[in-house]
Amino acid sequence: MKRPPDIAQLLLRRFDSGHRDWLAAASVDQHWPMIIALGLPTEQEAQRQVDAVRAWVAAWAAWQGAGELAWVLRQWKVLGAQRLPATLTLRSPAEVASWIGQQERWLRATRRYEELAARWPALATRTPRLFGVLADYSDPDFARLVDMLAWLGANPASGLYPRQLPLAGIDSKWIEARKAVLMELVALLRQVPDRIDDFYQLCGLKKPPAQLRMRILDQRLRSRLGGLGDITAPLADIAALDLPASIVIVVENLQTGLAFADIPGAVVFMALGYSVDLLEQIPWIAAGRCIYWGDIDTHGFAILNRARSCLPAVESVLMDKHTLLRFAPLWTDEKVQHGANELPLLTESEHSVYRDLKCNVLAQHLRLEQERISWDYAWEVLTSQCGRENNP
Repeated sequence: MKRPPDIAQLLLRRFDSGHRDWLAAASVDQHWPMIIALGLPTEQEAQRQVDAVRAWVAAWAAWQGAGELAWVLRQWKVLGAQRLPATLTLRSPAEVASWIGQQERWLRATRRYEELAARWPALATRTPRLFGVLADYSDPDFARLVDMLAWLGANPASGLYPRQLPLAGIDSKWIEARKAVLMELVALLRQVPDRIDDFYQLCGLKKPPAQLRMRILDQRLRSRLGGLGDITAPLADIAALDLPASIVIVVENLQTGLAFADIPGAVVFMALGYSVDLLEQIPWIAAGRCIYWGDIDTHGFAILNRARSCLPAVESVLMDKHTLLRFAPLWTDEKVQHGANELPLLTESEHSVYRDLKCNVLAQHLRLEQERISWDYAWEVLTSQCGRENNP
């Protein structure tokens, strides 16, 4: 026997699983009316739980809400004539939403969905996936979204930076926070056959230049740039420097790179992450040795693998099993591991560590972040690999 609170829980589950389908007009007729049996007891069941049946009937007799409640009359041998609640019929998603306190969200999503579908029919089939946007954006934010879509539709290849768009209330921060939503909708409007992962290409906007941070660790090299030693600049500007660096070091952590003392002939790039392949566009790097030092976790090795895709001779440092075991008390958890089971550009010893991490041989999802390694130890190993013994 289902009481009103039981029905509310049931409808909450159905709303969570079905509201996107319900929003799509083409599929509405498949779901309505929704008829829910309330669990009529037999006379034998009623006799075993008389008080419970009375409470159930009373709950429905006092109920007021969305939907149509159907009662039936039962003529029982022992208990006599009984009028019992049999079914609840709901004829629209709005009635379901009313049951679970989601009526305002549903009505707002419906109104906005109809507005978008009427203006851009191409959005009708997929927009229900963005129910949260339709239901929860503030009115000013939704108006900005519509304005943005309209402007991009009228200007498919503007070549402007986001900051230059002539739209009130829309700036680069607003766009950055809603980039995934905009990509989904613009791809639908432009009927892109294969998803384009580059937001700027998809929207016809000018992509801000990639910024790289580099420190020059040699006074002779710094003198070529007027003594400048810490540079954050667009990729193209760094590529044009034509530095005769004999050692190029890449570190995953910014603070690690800032801690470096001088190493003859060396430069260090910091905090590139998976953008490490940008280094391929710096021609003067190819003339020197390249050393990569990242976290000992699955993503650290995946970044190393990507680095080798553009710099095949790149060497790793402090990413070996000896280092991992030496600093075991400082292990932490890697929340989400990299998906690949094999990284083809790793050496056999590197891949051995990677497999241990993936298979949780030493611990569950372990990682050793590079900044946890003792600096004295790390510097000795690093400078030794660079061909210079030094303790700053």
